[in-house]
Amino acid sequence: MSDNLVKTLFEQQFSASPELVCHAPGRVNLIGDHTDYNDGFVLPAAINFGTSIAATARDDNKIVVYAHDCDQQTSEFQLDNIEFSEYMMWSNYVRGTLKVILETCPQIKGANLVVSGNVPQGAGLSSSASFEVAIVKTFVSLFDLDIDGVKAALMGQRAENTFVGCNCGIMDQLISAMGQQDHAMLLDCRDLSFEDAPIPTGLSVFIVNSNVKRGLVDSAYNLRRQQCEEVAKHFNQPALRDVSLEQLQSAKGQLSEESFRRARHVITENTRTVEALTALKANDIARMSILMKASHDSLRDDFEVTTKEMDGLVDIIDSVIGNQGGVRMTGGGFGGCVVALIPAEMVAAVTAEVENQYPQQFGLQPNIYICTASQGAFR
Repeated sequence: MSDNLVKTLFEQQFSASPELVCHAPGRVNLIGDHTDYNDGFVLPAAINFGTSIAATARDDNKIVVYAHDCDQQTSEFQLDNIEFSEYMMWSNYVRGTLKVILETCPQIKGANLVVSGNVPQGAGLSSSASFEVAIVKTFVSLFDLDIDGVKAALMGQRAENTFVGCNCGIMDQLISAMGQQDHAMLLDCRDLSFEDAPIPTGLSVFIVNSNVKRGLVDSAYNLRRQQCEEVAKHFNQPALRDVSLEQLQSAKGQLSEESFRRARHVITENTRTVEALTALKANDIARMSILMKASHDSLRDDFEVTTKEMDGLVDIIDSVIGNQGGVRMTGGGFGGCVVALIPAEMVAAVTAEVENQYPQQFGLQPNIYICTASQGAFR
């Protein structure tokens, strides 16, 4: 999707050219899952799928937003009367984000907006964070607001937590705002400090949506979060980030077998994620391969959030790439995507194998996205 599409759509909707076009990318997490809410580390990359917004400022308080991908619906509301919409759920990302912006920037005015995105819905590639960050970037640009990328990310997260009603962490919005071209980002979810991790030249970010319908995700997610918090509490620590593997091993007899395994995943995943930064900086693909495999095994066995289909996809891809790349499930689990780092010259062979083997084994069609790590909206 190009910025030209939203420009053209804007001209059709408003019979005028837009003042500006802003874009914010989606993301994929290369390693570090279920570590974010334990104050740990994640290693996401912004991808070349995202949300674009064409916009022009108005001199009144009215917001008019046309969403091309949501049945070509238009939502209108006043900035001094922002209410949750039961009818156009997509519009709540705009409403919520603007409500948060108004808390610190009450001077903003209305705007005409046209939105279009190509982040695959429901694949766990964070179309919502991309949307929120694109909204903040648009209003920062229209009204010259003093908001940097980290502030923008926090605003998007706050909108999603308090208005949309999804209790997400900060990773998605921060990588969408602050990702660097051709890099992943090691993000410390406790203090929001981050370091860029170069993705070695010649590697493609290869994402496969398993198309497994995700059931019971919320209740299972909440249960695992609760188990992690209980183990941290057992050690009198604010989060599992502060518990070492040695401490956990020594308390094995005092914890339920399930809680022990949940905590072991988080603690070892934090170590793997920090190690992955070192591996990428050293261009050590063989090490990255081992870390990604260990991450998937831990998510499967200790955290129990994979599915047989996701495990199957990982095996299919691993059988082709071996230690020349890495592969694992990514995201919350119970369905969704696997992510692989694959040498560009092996992409065709891996694609053919996935398209042949996966439907045969599981009766489902995969969606494959070959991505590059792209620039954040505020970088």
